[in-house]
Amino acid sequence: DATVVNWRKKTGESVERDENLVDLETDKVVLEVPAPASGVLREIRQADGATVTAGSVLAILEEGAAARAGQPSPPRAVPQPPASEPKAPAAESPQASPSRPGKTPPIAPAARRLIGEHGLDPALIEGHGREGRISKGDVLAHLEHGEAAGSALHSEGSGAHSGSRSRRVPMTRIRA
Repeated sequence: DATVVNWRKKTGESVERDENLVDLETDKVVLEVPAPASGVLREIRQADGATVTAGSVLAILEEGAAARAGQPSPPRAVPQPPASEPKAPAAESPQASPSRPGKTPPIAPAARRLIGEHGLDPALIEGHGREGRISKGDVLAHLEHGEAAGSALHSEGSGAHSGSRSRRVPMTRIRA
C-alpha cells in the first residue's frame, strides 16, 4: 500500500519521458513516479491522499503527437512565476532612486537577511561599503538609530499577528 502525496503535473499538461509525475509515500520511503513516455496527462485517477496498491492505475497519459497539442497548458502555469517577478523589480527599483539613479546598490547577504526579517525597505538604508554596498552593520545602525522604528514595529506586529510561520501538517506514514 502507498498514499498519493503530491501530483507534480495537472490534467492537460504535457510531460516528458522520465519527468516526475507524482509522489507516493509508503511506510518507509517516498517514491517519485516518472512518466513512462512523453505525452499529455489526460486524466488523474487517484487524487492526493488516496491509498493505492501495486498495479493500480494512477493516471491516463496520451502519448505521441498529442504532446504538441497539450503544449498550450504549460503557459497557463508560466504566468505564476512572472507574477512573483514584478515583486522583485518593485523592491529593487526603490533602491535605485535614492542612491544612484539607474543603478541599484549591492546588498551583502547577511544584510539582505536582516532586511527581510525586519521588513525594511533597502532604499531607506544608506550603504557605507564600497560602491554604496549595504552591509549588516549598516542595517543594524539603521535599526539602532530609530529610523526604522515604524517599520520595525510594523514587522513585529505583523509577525505576531500572522501566525503563518507555523502550520499543522498531518502526520505521515513514515516513521523515523
